Amino acid sequence: MRRGLIIALLSAAILAPGACASAMGAADAPVAATSSVSAPAESGSPINDQGSNYQYRSNITKVTPDVAGLGLQVLEFADRMLLTNHTGQTVTIFGYSGEPYARVLANGTAEQNVRSPATYLNTNFYADVTVPPVAKASAQPKWEVVDRTGQFEWHDHRIHWMSPVTPPQVKDKSKLTLIFDWQVPIAVGARKGEIEGQLLWTPESSKAPTTAIVIGALIAVAGLLFVLFVRRRRSNSTAAAGGGGASGPGPETGPAKEAW
Repeated sequence: MRRGLIIALLSAAILAPGACASAMGAADAPVAATSSVSAPAESGSPINDQGSNYQYRSNITKVTPDVAGLGLQVLEFADRMLLTNHTGQTVTIFGYSGEPYARVLANGTAEQNVRSPATYLNTNFYADVTVPPVAKASAQPKWEVVDRTGQFEWHDHRIHWMSPVTPPQVKDKSKLTLIFDWQVPIAVGARKGEIEGQLLWTPESSKAPTTAIVIGALIAVAGLLFVLFVRRRRSNSTAAAGGGGASGPGPETGPAKEAW
């Protein structure tokens, strides 16, 4: 039993630094008030490169027109956007040449324009695709239903850095740096507006929890030593009590039992 307890406590001492580091890393990560980060997931979205790289953060700073029931989020740091429409009006998202790209109707039906070049460009993180001839910004929209939940999720090249090379704006990787401001044009009903935001470089926080790791390890080791000290004292006390009686035969007392 004693050996099992020691092994358990030693395991706790080894695992404590990692747990402490994870907690500190989560606490130190920048959080944007107007954006949301979801957990990485298998989704068929083009996030094979920097899309899920925490060093790139796209934050929404403003949405116009300001209409009740219109929700917008950035997903997976800088990879995708999610629009939720409970405005009672059609909300339209425009593509890279100003063409209607997608829309969410007042009844919650989400549609995508298969004649918008953005429909195809958004399937690859760096837009490394061949756009079919039928897709032209000047073409009459052809809408296809993609969802009926009042939401539309899409990858947008305007909110992320379009290269695997570190942006030239980042002179010091240890500092928070603005890479660029961005805009995604939308319309709520007949009212045109845009989603405004910023793409930021966020430094690594791996060095931040060093102190916490050391403290966590020391606490775990101190706990182990305290347990061993208490058990030794109880063991010595039991032995002394058993050997302090009168000499000679006496009643059988049976084996000593563990206090814990």
